[in-house]
Amino acid sequence: MSVLSVEGLTKTYVGGDGGLITVFDGVDLEVARGEMVAVVGASGAGKSTLLHLLGALDRPTAGRVRIGGRALEGMNDDEISTLRNRTVGFVFQFHHLLREFTALENVMMPLRIAGVSDARASERAIALLERVGLGGRVHHRPSELSGGEQQRTAVARALVADPQVVLADEPSGNLDHSNSERLHELFSQLAHELEVAMVVVTHNRALAARADRVLQLEDGKLTQIDLPEVVA
Repeated sequence: MSVLSVEGLTKTYVGGDGGLITVFDGVDLEVARGEMVAVVGASGAGKSTLLHLLGALDRPTAGRVRIGGRALEGMNDDEISTLRNRTVGFVFQFHHLLREFTALENVMMPLRIAGVSDARASERAIALLERVGLGGRVHHRPSELSGGEQQRTAVARALVADPQVVLADEPSGNLDHSNSERLHELFSQLAHELEVAMVVVTHNRALAARADRVLQLEDGKLTQIDLPEVVA
Protein backbone atom coordinates (compact mmCIF):
# COMPACT_ATOMS: atom_id res chain seq x y z
CA MET A 1 0.00 0.00 0.00
CA SER A 2 1.31 3.42 -0.96
CA VAL A 3 1.82 5.71 2.04
CA LEU A 4 3.49 8.54 0.13
CA SER A 5 2.63 9.37 -3.47
CA VAL A 6 3.02 12.19 -5.95
CA GLU A 7 1.39 12.49 -9.34
CA GLY A 8 2.39 14.94 -12.03
CA LEU A 9 4.60 16.86 -9.60
CA THR A 10 5.80 20.10 -11.15
CA LYS A 11 7.82 22.90 -9.57
CA THR A 12 8.87 26.07 -11.33
CA TYR A 13 10.54 29.30 -10.24
CA VAL A 14 11.03 32.67 -11.84
CA GLY A 15 14.75 33.21 -12.41
CA GLY A 16 16.68 36.42 -11.94
CA ASP A 17 16.29 37.25 -15.62
CA GLY A 18 12.52 36.78 -15.40
CA GLY A 19 12.64 33.45 -17.20
CA LEU A 20 10.94 30.32 -15.92
CA ILE A 21 13.12 27.66 -14.27
CA THR A 22 11.60 24.17 -14.17
CA VAL A 23 12.93 22.01 -11.32
CA PHE A 24 10.46 19.12 -11.78
CA ASP A 25 8.29 18.36 -14.74
CA GLY A 26 5.53 15.81 -14.14
CA VAL A 27 7.25 13.58 -11.55
CA ASP A 28 5.36 10.49 -10.34
CA LEU A 29 6.40 8.51 -7.27
CA GLU A 30 4.89 6.01 -4.86
CA VAL A 31 6.53 4.74 -1.67
CA ALA A 32 4.99 1.83 0.22
CA ARG A 33 4.88 1.19 3.94
CA GLY A 34 8.17 -0.39 5.05
CA GLU A 35 9.96 0.61 1.85
CA MET A 36 13.22 2.56 1.73
CA VAL A 37 13.85 4.57 -1.43
CA ALA A 38 17.13 6.34 -2.14
CA VAL A 39 17.27 9.39 -4.42
CA VAL A 40 20.63 10.19 -6.00
CA GLY A 41 21.73 12.86 -8.43
CA ALA A 42 24.17 15.66 -9.05
CA SER A 43 24.39 18.65 -6.74
CA GLY A 44 21.81 21.22 -7.76
CA ALA A 45 19.52 18.63 -9.36
CA GLY A 46 16.74 19.48 -6.89
CA LYS A 47 16.96 16.58 -4.42
CA SER A 48 16.40 18.73 -1.33
CA THR A 49 13.57 20.57 -3.07
CA LEU A 50 11.97 17.21 -3.80
CA LEU A 51 12.08 16.29 -0.09
CA HIS A 52 10.53 19.64 0.84
CA LEU A 53 7.65 18.94 -1.53
CA LEU A 54 7.22 15.36 -0.34
CA GLY A 55 7.20 16.52 3.28
CA ALA A 56 4.77 19.41 2.72
CA LEU A 57 7.39 22.02 3.60
CA ASP A 58 6.77 23.57 0.17
CA ARG A 59 3.88 23.51 -2.29
CA PRO A 60 4.21 22.27 -5.88
CA THR A 61 3.36 24.47 -8.84
CA ALA A 62 1.19 21.66 -10.16
CA GLY A 63 0.50 18.02 -9.38
CA ARG A 64 -0.77 16.12 -6.37
CA VAL A 65 0.95 15.01 -3.17
CA ARG A 66 -0.66 12.43 -0.90
CA ILE A 67 0.57 11.53 2.58
CA GLY A 68 -1.15 8.67 4.34
CA GLY A 69 -3.80 8.70 1.64
CA ARG A 70 -4.66 12.37 2.15
CA ALA A 71 -4.22 14.83 -0.71
CA LEU A 72 -2.56 18.11 0.28
CA GLU A 73 -4.22 20.21 -2.39
CA GLY A 74 -7.01 22.32 -0.97
CA MET A 75 -5.58 22.30 2.55
CA ASN A 76 -4.69 25.57 4.21
CA ASP A 77 -1.33 26.11 5.91
CA ASP A 78 -2.60 25.12 9.36
CA GLU A 79 -4.10 21.88 8.06
CA ILE A 80 -0.90 21.00 6.21
CA SER A 81 1.18 21.78 9.28
CA THR A 82 -0.98 19.51 11.44
CA LEU A 83 -0.80 16.66 8.93
CA ARG A 84 2.97 17.07 8.56
CA ASN A 85 3.58 17.06 12.30
CA ARG A 86 1.52 13.91 12.75
CA THR A 87 2.70 11.88 9.78
CA VAL A 88 6.19 12.99 8.67
CA GLY A 89 9.56 12.75 10.39
CA PHE A 90 12.63 14.60 9.09
CA VAL A 91 16.36 13.85 9.40
CA PHE A 92 18.84 16.38 8.02
CA GLN A 93 22.59 16.33 7.43
CA PHE A 94 23.09 18.40 10.56
CA HIS A 95 21.20 17.08 13.56
CA HIS A 96 19.72 20.43 14.72
CA LEU A 97 19.51 19.28 18.34
CA LEU A 98 18.80 21.86 21.02
CA ARG A 99 22.11 22.08 22.83
CA GLU A 100 20.70 23.07 26.22
CA PHE A 101 18.55 19.94 26.40
CA THR A 102 19.51 16.31 26.96
CA ALA A 103 19.11 13.63 24.31
CA LEU A 104 15.94 12.51 26.09
CA GLU A 105 14.49 16.02 26.18
CA ASN A 106 15.33 16.58 22.50
CA VAL A 107 13.56 13.38 21.46
CA MET A 108 10.56 14.18 23.68
CA MET A 109 10.13 17.65 22.17
CA PRO A 110 7.77 16.77 19.25
CA LEU A 111 5.45 14.91 21.62
CA ARG A 112 5.47 17.75 24.14
CA ILE A 113 4.54 20.18 21.37
CA ALA A 114 1.70 17.82 20.42
CA GLY A 115 0.38 17.93 23.99
CA VAL A 116 1.44 14.42 25.04
CA SER A 117 2.05 14.05 28.78
CA ASP A 118 5.66 14.10 29.98
CA ALA A 119 5.34 10.56 31.31
CA ARG A 120 4.17 9.12 27.98
CA ALA A 121 6.62 11.24 25.99
CA SER A 122 9.51 10.14 28.18
CA GLU A 123 8.57 6.46 27.90
CA ARG A 124 8.36 6.65 24.12
CA ALA A 125 11.60 8.66 23.79
CA ILE A 126 13.58 6.29 26.02
CA ALA A 127 12.35 3.29 24.03
CA LEU A 128 13.54 4.87 20.77
CA LEU A 129 16.88 5.99 22.20
CA GLU A 130 17.44 2.43 23.33
CA ARG A 131 16.44 1.21 19.84
CA VAL A 132 19.13 3.38 18.23
CA GLY A 133 21.77 2.26 20.72
CA LEU A 134 21.71 5.23 23.08
CA GLY A 135 20.02 3.77 26.13
CA GLY A 136 23.00 4.72 28.27
CA ARG A 137 23.22 8.28 26.93
CA VAL A 138 19.70 9.59 27.46
CA HIS A 139 20.73 12.25 29.99
CA HIS A 140 23.71 13.54 27.99
CA ARG A 141 23.56 16.87 26.19
CA PRO A 142 24.60 17.13 22.52
CA SER A 143 28.05 18.48 23.48
CA GLU A 144 28.63 15.24 25.40
CA LEU A 145 27.69 13.03 22.44
CA SER A 146 29.76 12.05 19.41
CA GLY A 147 28.67 13.11 15.94
CA GLY A 148 27.20 9.69 15.27
CA GLU A 149 25.36 9.69 18.59
CA GLN A 150 23.93 13.12 17.88
CA GLN A 151 22.63 11.99 14.51
CA ARG A 152 21.10 8.83 15.98
CA THR A 153 19.39 11.06 18.54
CA ALA A 154 17.97 13.06 15.62
CA VAL A 155 16.72 9.81 14.06
CA ALA A 156 14.96 8.90 17.31
CA ARG A 157 13.38 12.36 17.39
CA ALA A 158 12.13 11.93 13.82
CA LEU A 159 10.45 8.66 14.80
CA VAL A 160 9.04 9.60 18.20
CA ALA A 161 5.62 10.68 16.93
CA ASP A 162 5.24 7.36 15.06
CA PRO A 163 5.21 8.94 11.58
CA GLN A 164 4.07 7.13 8.47
CA VAL A 165 6.83 8.76 6.42
CA VAL A 166 10.48 9.58 7.18
CA LEU A 167 12.43 11.91 4.88
CA ALA A 168 16.22 12.15 5.23
CA ASP A 169 18.50 14.65 3.47
CA GLU A 170 22.15 13.46 3.33
CA PRO A 171 21.83 11.97 6.83
CA SER A 172 25.39 10.61 6.92
CA GLY A 173 27.00 13.48 5.01
CA ASN A 174 28.65 14.88 8.13
CA LEU A 175 29.86 11.56 9.62
CA ASP A 176 33.01 9.48 9.36
CA HIS A 177 32.96 6.05 7.70
CA SER A 178 32.33 4.01 10.85
CA ASN A 179 29.45 6.16 12.07
CA SER A 180 28.04 6.36 8.55
CA GLU A 181 27.90 2.59 8.25
CA ARG A 182 26.15 2.26 11.60
CA LEU A 183 23.60 4.88 10.58
CA HIS A 184 23.03 3.24 7.19
CA GLU A 185 22.27 -0.11 8.81
CA LEU A 186 19.94 1.61 11.26
CA PHE A 187 17.96 3.32 8.50
CA SER A 188 17.41 0.06 6.65
CA GLN A 189 16.34 -1.77 9.82
CA LEU A 190 13.98 0.97 10.97
CA ALA A 191 12.22 1.30 7.62
CA HIS A 192 11.41 -2.39 7.54
CA GLU A 193 10.82 -3.08 11.24
CA LEU A 194 8.75 0.03 11.99
CA GLU A 195 7.04 -0.12 8.57
CA VAL A 196 7.57 3.51 7.68
CA ALA A 197 7.86 4.80 4.13
CA MET A 198 11.38 6.23 3.91
CA VAL A 199 12.92 8.48 1.26
CA VAL A 200 16.63 9.20 1.62
CA VAL A 201 18.51 11.74 -0.48
CA THR A 202 22.17 10.80 -0.57
CA HIS A 203 25.47 10.94 -2.44
CA ASN A 204 26.67 7.93 -0.44
CA ARG A 205 26.80 4.76 -2.53
CA ALA A 206 26.77 2.49 0.55
CA LEU A 207 23.58 4.06 1.87
CA ALA A 208 21.88 3.93 -1.53
CA ALA A 209 22.83 0.25 -1.80
CA ARG A 210 20.75 -0.53 1.30
CA ALA A 211 17.59 0.90 -0.25
CA ASP A 212 14.86 -1.19 -1.80
CA ARG A 213 14.91 1.11 -4.84
CA VAL A 214 17.34 3.71 -6.13
CA LEU A 215 16.03 6.64 -8.19
CA GLN A 216 18.18 9.02 -10.22
CA LEU A 217 17.03 12.65 -10.29
CA GLU A 218 18.16 14.29 -13.51
CA ASP A 219 16.68 17.02 -15.69
CA GLY A 220 13.59 17.21 -13.50
CA LYS A 221 12.76 13.51 -13.87
CA LEU A 222 13.07 10.48 -11.57
CA THR A 223 14.34 7.27 -13.16
CA GLN A 224 14.88 3.95 -11.41
CA ILE A 225 18.42 2.66 -11.79
CA ASP A 226 20.30 -0.51 -10.90
CA LEU A 227 22.68 -0.40 -7.97
CA PRO A 228 25.85 -0.88 -10.07
CA GLU A 229 25.01 2.41 -11.78
CA VAL A 230 24.89 4.38 -8.55
CA VAL A 231 27.53 7.10 -8.49
CA ALA A 232 28.91 7.90 -5.03
